[in-house]
Amino acid sequence: VQLQASGGGLVQAGGSLRLSCAASGSIFSRNVMGWYRQAPGKEREWVAGITSGGSANYADSAKGRFTISRDNVNKVLYLQMNSLKPEDTAVYYCRLTESYLGRDYWGQGTQVTVSS
Repeated sequence: VQLQASGGGLVQAGGSLRLSCAASGSIFSRNVMGWYRQAPGKEREWVAGITSGGSANYADSAKGRFTISRDNVNKVLYLQMNSLKPEDTAVYYCRLTESYLGRDYWGQGTQVTVSS
């Protein structure tokens, strides 16, 4: 399985971006996908996650501003980010976890920069 993240860029504070993560290869039907981010000098942190059944959860920093979704048919994960803040600046990574099979995959990351 390979994950390809895209959609990052430079945006002004208050703006929006939509990240995508395309998965290729054979994926177990029961899985969890998520978005993480890592700002310079900081540890990678979880942003949002969604099960294959569509149940979503968010970090407090993302609640009310970000929306995670997925297209299981086309194997694409999304993160709609609204009302962006400079503190959202980070490299964003997607992750696929197949707990039943003990497998875990990461995408390569996409840079999001929010200017004040």
